[in-house]
Amino acid sequence: MAPLATMLSRGFNLADKLLPDAAFRVADAKALIRAARVTPGIDAQQGLERLLDSIYAESELSLFGRVSLKWDFIRLLRNAQLVEDAHAASPALGAAPVMTPLFILGLPRSGTSFLHNLLAEDPGSQVPRNWQMIYPAPRPADFNAEQDKRVARVDKQLDLFNGLAPGFREMHPIYADSPQECSEITSHVFQSLRFDSTHRVPTYFDWLERHGHYDAFCFHKKFLQFLQNGAPARWVLKCPDHTFTLDAILRVYPDARFVILHRDPIAVLGSVAHLTQVLRRPFLRNIDAGEIGAQVAARWTQGANLLLEFDQRADVPASRKLHMQYEEFTADPLAAISRIYAHFNEDLTETAIQAMRCVVEAKPRGGYGRHPPYKLETFKLSVPALQSAFRPYVLQYCQAAR
Repeated sequence: MAPLATMLSRGFNLADKLLPDAAFRVADAKALIRAARVTPGIDAQQGLERLLDSIYAESELSLFGRVSLKWDFIRLLRNAQLVEDAHAASPALGAAPVMTPLFILGLPRSGTSFLHNLLAEDPGSQVPRNWQMIYPAPRPADFNAEQDKRVARVDKQLDLFNGLAPGFREMHPIYADSPQECSEITSHVFQSLRFDSTHRVPTYFDWLERHGHYDAFCFHKKFLQFLQNGAPARWVLKCPDHTFTLDAILRVYPDARFVILHRDPIAVLGSVAHLTQVLRRPFLRNIDAGEIGAQVAARWTQGANLLLEFDQRADVPASRKLHMQYEEFTADPLAAISRIYAHFNEDLTETAIQAMRCVVEAKPRGGYGRHPPYKLETFKLSVPALQSAFRPYVLQYCQAAR
């Protein structure tokens, strides 16, 4: 842990114990909107109100949680306004298509981030980057991340967060110019499953499930169009939460294509629960490991069943989706990527192959370290119960890997 991050972490923990809650109370939705000096859409304002209500009622925020929440929400409001204003000023942004985007699906910890990182090395593709979530702007072909001040600022922010959440980068190695998940884009209109990872917000989560994700993905498309800056682009997009938003994705992107990575859920669920615990630790005072275990087990049982249902959709023919085992991908990533390109009739250039090979050689496992399996018992999870719950998914997709 970096010295500055250590000092900040200790400072926040000490202040959290000494200062009363009212000292850093987060404002309500209208006050945040006034502070941001924006005019959000009705759907975004409703999402913000529902989220704040849920956080106040169901999350016991730490001092860092209260301070960061205000900064984060004002940033999201301003970024969303920036994108909307850009579209209003230049209708050409909305006229440029988002062509046959490729969505990477799969349960968490199934190699989806590694695949996303490798596909991002193809100069012919675009991915949303971490720094673009903080400072939305196009990333030109000749972009030099090492000389960009925005990238430097975001890398410092990520270093600080890793200090506040020890172990985060080992579980999810990201940097400013790394590809980012789509839940960060949809969070700009406060209709994102991202908030459920960092906070305890069951009533917001229930509301979002009822409300649906169509409005969020309409903004998602505007965000991508803003980033591609009037030039059609081939986007590669990734987020485990896509599993729950497929109806909205297909309404907004009817020509979308999908790569679905599969891995035995029993092998990853302890890691998913542990990552949720790590993510919540800086923001919340009290974290219940058993509650997190029950939450991720129920959520990803549902996700596994949705992936089974996805295979039956008549509006997504076999030519637009490719199933792949985690073991196949990690055993030979470049061969697996060649199969993906061949399936979708895309040209895999020598330039892209060489760039991907450099990443694989430098980080054979995508930068993820090896560690003993996380104990399911820590999160009060029963192996027999999980085996029963995931049996249909495992029988369909995971038997070949055994």
